[in-house]
Amino acid sequence: MPNSDMLATATSVFLTGLTLSLGLIMAIGAQNMFVLRQGLRREHVGPVVLVCTLLDMALMGAGVAGLATSLGSMPRVLDALGLAGAAALAVYGAQALRRALAPHTLQATANGAALTAMGAVLQALSISLLNPHVYLDTVVLVGAVGARQPRGLQGVFLLGAYCGSTAWFAALGFGARWLTPWFARPIAWRILDGLVALMMATLSVGLLVRSLHL
Repeated sequence: MPNSDMLATATSVFLTGLTLSLGLIMAIGAQNMFVLRQGLRREHVGPVVLVCTLLDMALMGAGVAGLATSLGSMPRVLDALGLAGAAALAVYGAQALRRALAPHTLQATANGAALTAMGAVLQALSISLLNPHVYLDTVVLVGAVGARQPRGLQGVFLLGAYCGSTAWFAALGFGARWLTPWFARPIAWRILDGLVALMMATLSVGLLVRSLHL
């Protein structure tokens, strides 16, 4: 394959990982609320952002590596998993579109008892690990999409996914005081959820085409 084609493919794979990670992580949830709260309090922001990011990386890496290795010799199963992933992405896209049509706001408060650094880390871990959707999104869905990428480019896909997760948590934690007024505006969530719906739809179609070998 010519170098220009290889670069274009690698860039496409990287962007797939990046947009998938961002699309899955942007929805309002307990984890995002906690990171935003710590950011507003300026309390142990670094450890909390680091824990959430590293946890995402570990789960996504395990999902991609595990599925790619265990299903590499079973193309039919991998195709079936890809179709299931495409369906899940389509559902996520529909949910984001519904949220865009009925916009919401995110109100985070800086009130509450202060946490120690260890307490903040443990709370971040419990909020993340006790949420079943974390495993569905990172291990199963990201794993399914990553395992369907061209051979040898799964690492590039993961790099894109890692960049998306790192950028989001860093922006949420360290930029909380500047982002909160934006989060409180319904029009901002219309735009964000509309973009998420578009990203999910695009990724779903791409995964469907790849899984059906069209």
